[in-house]
Amino acid sequence: SMSKQRKLSDFLLAVVKSIFQDMVSMDSLVTKIMNFAQRLVDADRASLFLLDSKNKELYARIFDVGYQINESEVDSDSGNKSQPDKEIRFSVGKGIAGQVARTGEVLNIADAYSDPRFNRTVDQLTGYHTKTILCMPIFIRGVVIGVMQMVNKHSGSFNKEDEEAFETFAVYCGLALHHAKLYDKIRRSEQKYRVALEVLGYHNTCTEVEVERTKAMLAQDKLATLDEFHFNVFELDDERKVRQAVLMFRDLFGLARFDRDSLIRFILTVKKNYRRVPYHNWTHGFSVANSMFAIIKHSNGTFTSNECLALYIGALCHDLDHRGKNNKFMLETESPLAAVYSTSTMEHHHFNQTVTILQQSGHNIFSQLTNSEYKQVLSYIKHCILATDLARFFPYRARLYELVEDNTFSWGNPDHRSLIQAIAMTASDLSASAKPWELQVRTAEVIFQEFYEQGDAERAAGITPIAMMDRFQPEQQAASQVTFLNGICIPCYSLLTRLIPDTRPLLETCTANFERWQQKNQLQTEPTKSSENGSDENEKPKLQPSG
Repeated sequence: SMSKQRKLSDFLLAVVKSIFQDMVSMDSLVTKIMNFAQRLVDADRASLFLLDSKNKELYARIFDVGYQINESEVDSDSGNKSQPDKEIRFSVGKGIAGQVARTGEVLNIADAYSDPRFNRTVDQLTGYHTKTILCMPIFIRGVVIGVMQMVNKHSGSFNKEDEEAFETFAVYCGLALHHAKLYDKIRRSEQKYRVALEVLGYHNTCTEVEVERTKAMLAQDKLATLDEFHFNVFELDDERKVRQAVLMFRDLFGLARFDRDSLIRFILTVKKNYRRVPYHNWTHGFSVANSMFAIIKHSNGTFTSNECLALYIGALCHDLDHRGKNNKFMLETESPLAAVYSTSTMEHHHFNQTVTILQQSGHNIFSQLTNSEYKQVLSYIKHCILATDLARFFPYRARLYELVEDNTFSWGNPDHRSLIQAIAMTASDLSASAKPWELQVRTAEVIFQEFYEQGDAERAAGITPIAMMDRFQPEQQAASQVTFLNGICIPCYSLLTRLIPDTRPLLETCTANFERWQQKNQLQTEPTKSSENGSDENEKPKLQPSG
């Protein structure tokens, strides 16, 4: 008995090791369990049936394991497997195994054929003759998930000692099977995920026809005046934006270390991965990259080549796959993305989308970089994209402002350089506020259209939208713009100008726009002003309510 207990303890440790270290497959674990159970009670055959509660059936893929097994095979994943050509299934209303599955009670049968509950079907299917049976339920959280059956003890009938040892063993069987099921489920999910990624990769990457067409058109195109802060991106159609993005890259970095086809492919696929939402679309991605290009061109060599690379690509990709909803919405509606990324939800997603595109065949524009350069550039890009979360802007700006005020800012300090990268990203991201008034108003229209669509979605989810996102409060537009430009944009451009003086036009235009929004807001809030006389209609952004 002590020997049997020791053998049981040793094997239970082996099973636990398999569960938590080896994570073997279900079939391998079932075989291992059956092999030892046989030896534990000196049985000729072992069967393990799992319960299909939906169809009220017991089934087994590995139905029968013979007794021939070496001691070493207890710890082996190969074990002594006996797999039938097809699965055996029968109703839980039949046989001794069915009785145990229904009642959850142990059955010890000394003479199978004299017991009316014995189901002879399995013997008929296998050609085997059953004499004695020890049948035990396997539980998980008090629910029967299967039945283990020992058949034909070599010396007489199964006794009480066999039952007790088998019962202890069955508890561990339940744990092992539960974990193996979870592992199988995870493994299947991983395979589904890979298939989904492969399908997504096919549909979300550009075609070679697009690449060839872009190459042909590039020969006839030239770089527009994109180094001017007031450049109007609305002048360019989507395809020309792609070509101009290529030309900006070439102007900044040349093509000696970069493959032109990979660059074209990458930018075309970036365009394809911007969704058709009112504001956070390909036009916005291109516009932010254009503003970053202008900042770099006016920075007098302030940034290193790798910093410029990260700033430009980070700006181009900073809102990839944006859904037109902010981080707060993702958290409040329990979006799957919010479960994956608890902070800076969308920004983490934008960065991961960037990496996914780089990993597509023929898209790695950084393939010529050394390993250390590649890691550095990716690290910079991640920092740059995450910096576009306005929740990060405030602490970054406060720290940088303090350094500038104290005259302790140093371009030689990597942490200080990291702060100016972050501020440059915010300056580019919000550059619509620093465009000439007509362009600012045009952009405000689509911004509020997207805000209102989020407000509609919030209302549908039982959330009261804030005034800025409530389409029933359009009079709040000017006030919200005044707050936004005064609280975020002007402080951002003021700080940027102190460190990169040639970016002053951004501050000047943003300040002029702020004054226009302030005037508009004052007109709207004057008590004597009638909203029905239409005198401010020419100034007010004309929004087309959607939905």
